[in-house]
Amino acid sequence: MNLVSEAKAHGGTQGVYSMHSAACGTEMTFAVYMPPQAANGPCPVLWYLSGLTCTHQNVMDKGEYRKRAAELGLIIVCPDTSPRGDMVPDDVTNWKFGKGAGFYLDATEAPWNENYRMQTHILAELPAVIEQHFAADLSRQGIFGHSMGGHGALTFALKHPDRFKSCSAFAPIVQPSTADWSVGAFERYLGKDEESWRRHDATRLIEDGARFDAFLVDQGTADSFLDDGLRPWLLEAACAAADIDLTLRMQEGYDHSYNFISTFMDDHLDWHAERL
Repeated sequence: MNLVSEAKAHGGTQGVYSMHSAACGTEMTFAVYMPPQAANGPCPVLWYLSGLTCTHQNVMDKGEYRKRAAELGLIIVCPDTSPRGDMVPDDVTNWKFGKGAGFYLDATEAPWNENYRMQTHILAELPAVIEQHFAADLSRQGIFGHSMGGHGALTFALKHPDRFKSCSAFAPIVQPSTADWSVGAFERYLGKDEESWRRHDATRLIEDGARFDAFLVDQGTADSFLDDGLRPWLLEAACAAADIDLTLRMQEGYDHSYNFISTFMDDHLDWHAERL
């Protein structure tokens, strides 16, 4: 692990670090906020997965999570959204694919399968680094995210309910296998067999038997992506059919931006702290 920067914030430390990722075949950057309570012993870990076009920087600069995380004693880990570097394949004409758009899966199709292995990076590589270098209690982990990151959080929780004790999302892509801004990426990363897509789709995972205790989802009613890309009612229907506790809050007048996320960030941190 390499230090990029560290600064004191609300009695804790906001750091940015990098590591060589064997999964992604490149250097990967991530942010970690350590609350002041970590000086006295390991603290629970909350993973935040960002959305399309973002890096760790967006939520770190605009998410407004540090004050409440310091009060609650939560470690916040913010990975990147894709592999980076000049040698990593990309499609510069498409913001919904390639760099900044890893969709939190392990690609199976060439040439993307050489680097786009974000599932392995976040579920295997990065936790090992966090455990080694930080006062983190990995028996108490939660996960949340925004948009594409909300999709990642929901699917990781459904696939690993023994690891993650809590899960929430801001404006998640709940059914990426049919959403207009993710179908193209799924086909290029995973191939044309749509059955393989189900393992990376929250609603399909639930249909196929995956379960999680409870979700909190906030969605703005003024979100321009609501009807074509996000469609929270599909998650609502899937959870109702599977008897999964879903708290879906439609927030009047809010859009897809960090103005929306920062407004309800404390609610989400409180949700996770109660369960961690």
